[in-house]
Amino acid sequence: MRRYVALLALSLSAAAAQADVSGQLRPQWQQRDANSGGLLAAAQALLPGIAPPPRSAAVIEAELRAQQGPLTGALYLQHNRPKGGPASSRASVQELYASGEWAGWQFSAGRKLVAWDVGFAFRPNDVVAQEERHTLLSPMNRGRPLVQAEYFTAETAWSLVWVNPQAGREARSGDEQALALRVYQRQGAVDLHGFARLGERTGASVGMAVSSVFGDSTELHGSLRALQHSDVWRMRPITGLLATSSPWQLQRDGAATQALIGGSWTGENKLSLMLEAWWDGRAPSSAQWNDWQARNAALLSLAGRAPAAAVAGNLAWQASGFGNASLRRRNAFARLAWTHEAWQPSVDVLWTPGDGGRITSAALGWNGDRWHLDAGLRHYGGSPGSVIAQLPTRRLAYLAATGSF
Repeated sequence: MRRYVALLALSLSAAAAQADVSGQLRPQWQQRDANSGGLLAAAQALLPGIAPPPRSAAVIEAELRAQQGPLTGALYLQHNRPKGGPASSRASVQELYASGEWAGWQFSAGRKLVAWDVGFAFRPNDVVAQEERHTLLSPMNRGRPLVQAEYFTAETAWSLVWVNPQAGREARSGDEQALALRVYQRQGAVDLHGFARLGERTGASVGMAVSSVFGDSTELHGSLRALQHSDVWRMRPITGLLATSSPWQLQRDGAATQALIGGSWTGENKLSLMLEAWWDGRAPSSAQWNDWQARNAALLSLAGRAPAAAVAGNLAWQASGFGNASLRRRNAFARLAWTHEAWQPSVDVLWTPGDGGRITSAALGWNGDRWHLDAGLRHYGGSPGSVIAQLPTRRLAYLAATGSF
């Protein structure tokens, strides 16, 4: 990786005088308050150090982008200084690809960000980039190695992508080698999308999406995907309650469906409302979460009667269940925002009706000529028995300034 970072840095330096160069710098502070009632807190109480609470941190991020002729590149730098812990720095190539045109087709090869689908908080058909959704700040996303061919007309677009062409058979999730296809058709005010993906391990999936604008204020969208297999975190069968190694593993699951429906409304006063609901069949079922809760209770009942290290270790391993893209299969999301001159306050709620969990966020943004300021607070809670209420973080406050050049 260092070799690729150095190569990109030299390329950008050599072409700086003529290339189209841009970038952004974002210092931020994240204040994290640990969940004192979750299972990781219980593990930490039994054996201090086995599940350290999330740390507050000062973070500086920078992204430098350049485009010269057929070559496009983006370099990402981060310095992280957690409270009470050692500082760390990292660098990565976000994008580095060459592009060209032949016989009406557009071609790209290299590391590139290719994001699909129409949803906001959840995107079933984002089968190439597989970006994290519902982030606090606009992410500086990293592309994936790929070869892409695209064809455009005034109303239609075709995209064929071979993603992770050098990945091995054991690559999982977004790192899996796959072929992906998107077909786009515009019919008046309606946008239609069709998707297909063939993964080396997870097999085939097909999907569709639609979005439409009604008048000047209302937009509706929906997305649907059927999967042959998917990579998910599941607990393997074990003998007895105390396992000697983590019973959780990333494994290939069976067929599943994903579906999203949503819409947005924007008034003349720039007040906007977005509503979305989705089903993610890859998430654990209610029965599986009930078994997870029952195992947590059984492990806690062993405190003082079994070795503390064994009980704490098994409680900490239970957090692997949080690793899936969606915690629950049924989800609902609402976001209310208002833009007034340079200011944009907003509030949103992600709700899991199956167990009453909630993630509530409030944010305030300010836009200047070159700087954008963000501040906000996110709370993880809801019903005490919900999965969200078991997450390691209870509250997260943040303050960030993003400068563009």
